[in-house]
Order: sequence, then C-alpha cells, then structure tokens
Amino acid sequence: MVHSHTTSEMATAQLTASSISTRNLPSFPGLRPSIVKVGPSVGHCRVGSVLSQRSFRGLVVKAATVVAPKYTSIKPLGDRVLIKIKTAEEKTDGGILLPTTAQTKPQGGEVVAIGEGKTVGKSKVDISVKTGTQVVYSKYAGTELDFNGSKHLILKDDDIVGILETDDVKDLKPLNDRVLIKVAEAEQKTAGGLLLTEAAKEKPSIGTVIAVGPGPLDEEGNRKPLSLTQGSTVMFSKYAGNDFKGKDGFDYIALRASDVMAVLS
Repeated sequence: MVHSHTTSEMATAQLTASSISTRNLPSFPGLRPSIVKVGPSVGHCRVGSVLSQRSFRGLVVKAATVVAPKYTSIKPLGDRVLIKIKTAEEKTDGGILLPTTAQTKPQGGEVVAIGEGKTVGKSKVDISVKTGTQVVYSKYAGTELDFNGSKHLILKDDDIVGILETDDVKDLKPLNDRVLIKVAEAEQKTAGGLLLTEAAKEKPSIGTVIAVGPGPLDEEGNRKPLSLTQGSTVMFSKYAGNDFKGKDGFDYIALRASDVMAVLS
C-alpha cells in the first residue's frame, strides 16, 4: 500500500501542475479543458487541461485481455503477429513499487506466432519476421493478452519497428518504412518527456541516420526503397517514433521515414 503523501509525490513527479499549464501547451493536438486523471494507483492530479489518448498516451493504461487456460494456442490471422512481451521494470532502484503509469513501458519481445501474410495487388506478401525473432514494436500498437501466464501482444506486421537480436539499440535492423537515427544532442525534458521552454516546444530534432528499412509496399506489393541513406544528417518530428538510450549513452529514435522532414548538409 502506498501512503497518500507518497502518492501525491509520484503524481507530482509525473506531472508538475505548475509546469504543465494550458499556456505552456497550446501546440498539443487533442487539448480540451478538463481534468487529467493519472491512473488509480497514482491518485488524481488536476492540471487544468486533458491531453487526448492520441497526444499523451502515457497516462492511458490498457487492460490486457485474459485468455483462459483451456486455450493452449493462438494463431494470428492475416498480417498479424503474436509477440511475447519482455517484462517491464516494476520497482525503482530504491525498491519503491512503481504505479503502472510510471513503469518504463517495454517496447520489445519475441515473435511466437505469425499470420499467413496479406495480398497487395496481385502479390502475396509474407510477414516480415519469423517466429523466434526478437523485435521492437510501436509503443501503443496492438492488443495486450495474458496468455500462458505471460503478457503477449497481437499486432500488425507494420507495427513492428525492427529486429533487435542484441540488447544494444544501435544494432536495430529497421523494417518496412522505418529508419534508426542517432539523436545529435540530448534534449532538456521533464520526467514526462515534455519540453517546457516556450521557444523549444515545436523545435524539431536533428540526428544521423544509422540504418534504413527496406521501404514500404507499393500498390503491386513490391518494396519501394526509401530515399534516405545511412550517414545522412536529418531533421525529424519530435513527437514521433520510439525513443531509446544506447549503450554508448546517446539517444536513438526509430521512426517512419515520413516523420523525417528534411536532409541537412
């Protein structure tokens, strides 16, 4: 049981009411006057405005669908994939039990079953990963399942960001239209990942392209190569993609090529 003063501290750590006001966040999509409810385990935190699920999904906790023990197999259909999720860290280094909203959401797992693929135009397109592959996926994609005593996720092939067979993000092999970028410099962010300075709010980020996916499918089911090349310096949209901390201490981001706005030279 977490005491009430600890609860409010946690809520404050996640959302400092004074620092997140409507004045500071005019540019967020989905803002509407109301109250943010920060999960049952954190207590309520009034910050004057609510961010919609699309624009601030860290506050939204999806309940997993429980698959009864009598079902021993799940066969994904079409271009869907079943992934066994890596477990999230539930305690801080100091041993404090974290509320669900404060846990580092895992973004990776192992492919345990795949669908038969899909038809695009006249071409049959297979799933881009095989069973047993370690993958990274979009943070908010898919449906969570409790199956065989572990958390699983069923999602579309296109929601898989890339293959990561090591524990270092710079080894990520992007899939489809994704690119891996090494971020040029660390941003000054709040614990919730928001930039609070007025001038920097819409400031795009800059980085170096480390790896490029094979490209999206065209109407005929063929891969259309991306125009981005490894080693290019690019400007990308700040609120897109999956963020990672590399073993080298640098920040990395994996995002769709369409979220890259410009090439710098």
